[in-house]
Amino acid sequence: MTDRTAAVTRETAETDVAVTLDLDGDGEHTVDTGIGFFDHMLAAFAKHGLFDVTVRCDGDLDVDDHHTVEDVGIALGAAFSEAVGEKRGIQRFADRRVPLDEAVASVVVDVSGRAVYEFDGGFSQPTVGGLTSRMAAHFWRTFATHAAVTLHCGVDGENAHHEIEALFKGVGRALDDATRIDQRRAGETPSTKGDL
Repeated sequence: MTDRTAAVTRETAETDVAVTLDLDGDGEHTVDTGIGFFDHMLAAFAKHGLFDVTVRCDGDLDVDDHHTVEDVGIALGAAFSEAVGEKRGIQRFADRRVPLDEAVASVVVDVSGRAVYEFDGGFSQPTVGGLTSRMAAHFWRTFATHAAVTLHCGVDGENAHHEIEALFKGVGRALDDATRIDQRRAGETPSTKGDL
């Protein structure tokens, strides 16, 4: 198997972001965005996706959490796109339903080269630990755009912490499934077009 890793940096007037990603890791992670709950969610994504991830972001949190969350999504999505490369031999499609207590998240992914994002549901409280709840959905929209994946997500529950955490774990699991190498494909691209 080829090395499926990437390192991406992004520096703007609003944030300074550095991300590394190894798709074939074991869930090791170091995350520091300045938003404790967001760090916890990125750690859950890495742990349950079995991705080795480092994320560092110095953002304008004195303004709000939007720029930090969005720019980490841009950098992590770009890292995913680079790491998955030509997509040869991958499973490509995956779906997962992940519960956390009363909450459940549904995730369907196609590592298609086409950026599509749909979200169904909402979050039961407006904020969790310094993260604006709706930014969780915005993060995955941003990620899908820059990763060039089709991502359909939904959540249902009564506790925003549980809803958001189930979502991050579900996306991690689904992306791990979709990027696994299928030896039967013998390095071919999983598309009748011959390219993704």
